[in-house]
Amino acid sequence: MRILIANDDGIDAPGISLLRAAASRLWSDIWVVAPERKWTAASHHLSFDRDLVLSRREPQVYALSGTPADCVVGAMTVLFRDGAKPDLVLSGVNDGRNTGEDAAYSGTLSIAREACFWGVPAIGFSRNKGGASGEPEAAALAALIGSLWKRRSQWMRDGSWLSVNLPKELPAKVGLARIGRDKIAGAADLISTEEERIVWRIRRGRSYATQPGDENDLIDTGRIAVVRHCWSDGLSLDASMAFGMNDDLGLLG
Repeated sequence: MRILIANDDGIDAPGISLLRAAASRLWSDIWVVAPERKWTAASHHLSFDRDLVLSRREPQVYALSGTPADCVVGAMTVLFRDGAKPDLVLSGVNDGRNTGEDAAYSGTLSIAREACFWGVPAIGFSRNKGGASGEPEAAALAALIGSLWKRRSQWMRDGSWLSVNLPKELPAKVGLARIGRDKIAGAADLISTEEERIVWRIRRGRSYATQPGDENDLIDTGRIAVVRHCWSDGLSLDASMAFGMNDDLGLLG
């Protein structure tokens, strides 16, 4: 089974090392294509009309001079140009949660979305900042990935992918979440105001608003929040994600 791993924090980020360690517990044919640098709120940016460079770091591990979404395109059209596409794409683990409208802004989730355009199932992983990334965490993440893969018939749909938000502490219980509504980029800081020129900056951060059962609620109570996203005639956020099981998926890892 062939696995492609990518991220938006850059090839040297701790999160991608954790994801690679977890995937390596399950499969052996693992490929990594990740940006050379960190991208924040890159969304689904594709790099047209300029050369892109894949730099081999080690066997089946490449750094790319482009965006997170470019990593999937580069893998599919260059590295796998013989047609041997991966069976699964894993994205992350992002340094910080991705909830609500982050589905549109996030480079992590753009990787999963781009994979679904190629007909490949994908899971994007994000995590609260500050968690450890040792063997216990890798084992817990591997158990989660393995469980989601075994249940793939219940969530794999044409144009669908999963967004999984991990709490700081692993292992943890897993729950199906509703899409959160927590506005990012909702305020501005004025740098200078003149009659014909205003300088301003988008304020980082968010209010962390939450409602019972949404993504932030599950993360804040130490659970893993799973949501299925679906692309069909535009972006549709499927909050029900009918797995055909109880809301609480139990303790994994």
